[in-house]
Amino acid sequence: MKGLRIKKGVIRDATFITSDPGHAPANTPRGDEAKTRRSRDGTWAKKGKKSHFGYKLHILVDKEHQLIRRMETTTASLHDSQMDLSREWETVYRDKRYFGVKPQASMDKTMHRGTRGHPLSIKEERRNRAIMRVRALVERAFAVVKRAYRAGHTLVTTSARVHVKNLFSCFSFILQQLRTINLPSS
Repeated sequence: MKGLRIKKGVIRDATFITSDPGHAPANTPRGDEAKTRRSRDGTWAKKGKKSHFGYKLHILVDKEHQLIRRMETTTASLHDSQMDLSREWETVYRDKRYFGVKPQASMDKTMHRGTRGHPLSIKEERRNRAIMRVRALVERAFAVVKRAYRAGHTLVTTSARVHVKNLFSCFSFILQQLRTINLPSS
């Protein structure tokens, strides 16, 4: 895309896409033999005290234009740090869930996390606040995908179908975002 190259970095995050776990007993078959409407590939994950069943949408958003550059769909149980969408020459902004995992990106702007007996220093807290301001831009993409396109809950039953649905939601967001960008005159 002319004039829309990644110049200032990318922001990485993931969100849950819930699915119907079904009401069948645990001993009924899952997979191709299943006769229920529950998801065949969805898995359980816990965030805080809340459990989620379904999938995760992982996205990488351009800091300057807020365009979704890369996306991937996984099951909910895969930890965010196991999926790296960054590339070698990029600066990547990430939240505390990615702390301790080195990205492929050349510049790592991951928020620091305090550990038991080692609280964050004032310098690390300031760094986290600066990264948090940049990272807030990715939440708009999730809000549009989940609320405007109603893609926060899916009724399809396989990972491949959920991925296609997420792909179209992300593509629609990109088209909507392109309408708001003022392109430089050639």
